[in-house]
Amino acid sequence: MLELFPKNTSVFSPIIPDGKLDYYPTFLSTKEANLLYAHFSANIPWQKDKITVYGKTYDQPRLTSLHSIDNKPYRYSNINMKPNPMTEELQRLLTKIETYTQHAFNAVLLNLYRDGKDSNGWHADNEKELGQNPVIASISLGEERYFHLKHRAIKEERFKLKLKHGSLLLMSGSLQHHWLHQIPKTTRPLQARINLTFRKISSATRF
Repeated sequence: MLELFPKNTSVFSPIIPDGKLDYYPTFLSTKEANLLYAHFSANIPWQKDKITVYGKTYDQPRLTSLHSIDNKPYRYSNINMKPNPMTEELQRLLTKIETYTQHAFNAVLLNLYRDGKDSNGWHADNEKELGQNPVIASISLGEERYFHLKHRAIKEERFKLKLKHGSLLLMSGSLQHHWLHQIPKTTRPLQARINLTFRKISSATRF
């Protein structure tokens, strides 16, 4: 059972231009994070999608799974994703995040980074179906990975943050318009990491 309100949760909120970033390193207890990691590893219907870059098609360098409350599809990087149902465990985690952040979400995109070779290149979560200033709540489970950010226009504005097991990263304001983020590849031997990005998909955009 998840605790609705985290205990002794500190927050790191760097002052950045053109957006808001809040990082809660102990949002989930170690016990909660361990149980969720084991459950999602074994029970999520992970899939491998193809991605086309400059006319060439490759396997996406990670596994994914989309889950939604109201069955709305989602499109990113020319990939059309049809959602799976929101499971009981995902719903409980959604309720905990909504209760704590006071933001509403209706879908979650899960990413499984199997090792250091799996990655997510520079991008922004700025698809039309996410609305004008989308709020993205990102939960990290498993291996710690570095999360990189860089400003689109101000070259000196860039930094990285190591995302801990059980942490919550909340991206809001105009951040998706002005910043790019990534989880880069690494040659270091790493165990698997699961990332859950909760978002609100608009009913106005369907395909």
